[in-house]
Amino acid sequence: MSLLSRVASKIADDARNVLNTPRELALEARYTVQAYRRGDVSATQLGRTAAVTGFAILVVAVLLFPIYWIAMSAISGSGGTVYAAGGFSFFPDNPSIQPFVWVLGDLIVPALAVTVNVPFTDLALVFNTPEIAFLDASDHGVDNPSNFKQYFVNSVIVSVPTLILAMCVIVPAAYALSRREFIMRRKVLFGYVLFTQVGGGLGIAALIALYAMFVQVGLNNNRLALAAYYAATAVPFNTWLLKTYMDGIPVSYEEAALVDGAPPWRVVVEVILPLSAAGLATVTIFTFLTGWMEFVVAQTMLSADKFTLPVGLFALVDEYSIPWARFSAFALTFASPVMLVYLFAQRYIEGGLSFSGMEG
Repeated sequence: MSLLSRVASKIADDARNVLNTPRELALEARYTVQAYRRGDVSATQLGRTAAVTGFAILVVAVLLFPIYWIAMSAISGSGGTVYAAGGFSFFPDNPSIQPFVWVLGDLIVPALAVTVNVPFTDLALVFNTPEIAFLDASDHGVDNPSNFKQYFVNSVIVSVPTLILAMCVIVPAAYALSRREFIMRRKVLFGYVLFTQVGGGLGIAALIALYAMFVQVGLNNNRLALAAYYAATAVPFNTWLLKTYMDGIPVSYEEAALVDGAPPWRVVVEVILPLSAAGLATVTIFTFLTGWMEFVVAQTMLSADKFTLPVGLFALVDEYSIPWARFSAFALTFASPVMLVYLFAQRYIEGGLSFSGMEG
C-alpha cells in the first residue's frame, strides 16, 4: 500500500470515528449508569468523573468561544453580542445565512452540450447536460456576491506551488542531514537555525529589500514568484523538523533493506518515507499554511485582481466602517478548510512534534 493510500485510509478511519463518536459516548454513559446501579461504581467515583468531565467541557467551551463569537457575528447581521434588549441571549433573534451566501456567491454548474463524433461516419452525438444549481445567491437576496472564489483560486495558485517547491527541497535535505556525513554538516544545521530565528527580526528590512528586488526583475505581481519566496521561507524550519523526525528511525531498517538488495532510492521511498508519515504530514501542513495564511508580503506584492484570501479579507474593511456580518462570514469560511484539515491531521501533527527534541 502506497503512502498516499495509507493516508487516505487513515483519513477515512478518522471520518468514521467522528461519525461514531456520539453513539460511543451514549453507550459509555449507559454502561456507566448500569455499573452504578449494580454497585460496581461508587457515587464518589461517579461524581469525580462527572466533575472532571464538566471541567473539561468548560475548558473546551472557553477555547471555542472566539469561534462561537465569529459565528454569531456572521448570522446576527449586526456584529456579535450576547446582550440583547430582553437580556442575555447566546443566539440571535433573527439569524440569517445571507452573509455566507454573499461570501460563496453562485454555486452553479452550467448546462453543457457535449459533442462526440462517431468514427468513420459523418454522424455526431450531442449530449446536453442539465444545469446543476447548488446555490443561487439571487434566491437569498444577494445580487453582488464577494470575490471569495477568485481569492480562493489565487490562494490555491500560491499555496500549492509553495508546497511542491518546498517539499522538493525539504525531503531530500532532511534525509541528507539525518543520514549522511559531509563537510560543514553541523554548520549547515546551525545556519538553518540562525536563518529561522533571526529572519523574523529582519522582517521589515527583508520585506523592503524583497519588494525592491521583485520590482527590478518585474516579478512584483507574480503569484508563482511569491510561491517561490514562501517556499524558501518554509524550507529551513520544516527541514529541521523532518530531519529530527528521521533521526528517530533506526538505521538498521535501512541496512536490512540494503542487505535484501534494495537500491538507495527504494530504501528512501519504501522505508524512510512511510516511517516518516507523521513528520511528513506535519511539515506538509505547516508548509501549506505558509502560503495559505501569509498576509503582509502578499498585500505588498500583489494587485487587487490577484489578492489571496487573507488580503481579500482585509480588503473588506472600509475606510469608515467594517461590515461585521460579512467580515465574520468571510473569515469563518476562509478558516473552515484549515480547521477541518487540522482536525483530521491532529494526531499526525502531535506525533510529528513529539519526538526526540531538536538535537543536531
